[in-house]
Amino acid sequence: MAEMGQLAEAPRAQTPATVPLSPEPLTRYRHRVRFRESMPELWRARTLVGRLAVRQLKSRYRRAILGFGWAIVTPVALTLTFTFILSRVIKVPTAGVPYPIFFYVGLLAWTFFANAIGTGSGSLLENMGLLKRAYVTREVFPLATIVVAVVDFATAAAVLLVMLPLFHFMPRITAFWVPLYLFVQVAFTTGVVLFTATAVVYVRDVRHIIPLGIQVGIFATPVVYGLSQVPERFRLLMVAVNPLAEVIDGYRRSLLYGQGPDWTYFSVSLATAVVVLVAGYWAFKRMEDGVADIS
Repeated sequence: MAEMGQLAEAPRAQTPATVPLSPEPLTRYRHRVRFRESMPELWRARTLVGRLAVRQLKSRYRRAILGFGWAIVTPVALTLTFTFILSRVIKVPTAGVPYPIFFYVGLLAWTFFANAIGTGSGSLLENMGLLKRAYVTREVFPLATIVVAVVDFATAAAVLLVMLPLFHFMPRITAFWVPLYLFVQVAFTTGVVLFTATAVVYVRDVRHIIPLGIQVGIFATPVVYGLSQVPERFRLLMVAVNPLAEVIDGYRRSLLYGQGPDWTYFSVSLATAVVVLVAGYWAFKRMEDGVADIS
């Protein structure tokens, strides 16, 4: 009986602790962001960003007959389609600029944004196997998609060298302002890509929302039409919410109309782009610790 009592009093075998399917909230959101440490680390990983970009380019155009030509086919096809439709339905005022050129300049900036978001938002998920096996500076994956988008942007922009003389139209001397707008474009897009890359990992619904946002965004951004057609009382708000509106208008002003920047609109778009870039990087670093724990 004593032995029976001892057996009864023996501690029960403990069951193994269950492995959480996702990181604890403290692990997700209480990671301290130290820019002084993360920025030098990112700079040291710049070679890896370039290699990943080259790998993406090779993977995308491997065994494709047109190769890099696909970066040109899509915007040219859209330009022909919209030009045909709008020339028969409505007349978009372009102040003497041929509409195909007017539309194509705006489409370049929008295509850059759409391509970067479309590929960059899923960059962490697509490389999850590598992230689970070894430590890698995680932001290199979305940043590599930005490099790829820049290459496609430059390739598609080369078409303007053919379109301009074809329509007997030459760029204006004020084209030297273009780099300012390009900086806003890249900064804003990078911030959005960094944020969506982590958001998709935690909330998979975001991956389905992005294509819808891109389809709606081309009409909410002055690509088909000009910023001057937006009621004046709404223009500043549009530029503040969507800096690409000023980027596209700025490209047209400097390349096609011989005008300098509207510094009020440009300052607002630049401020928004910088805020989005810093906030997107902060959010990325804040949530990156839990990325490899979610499959």
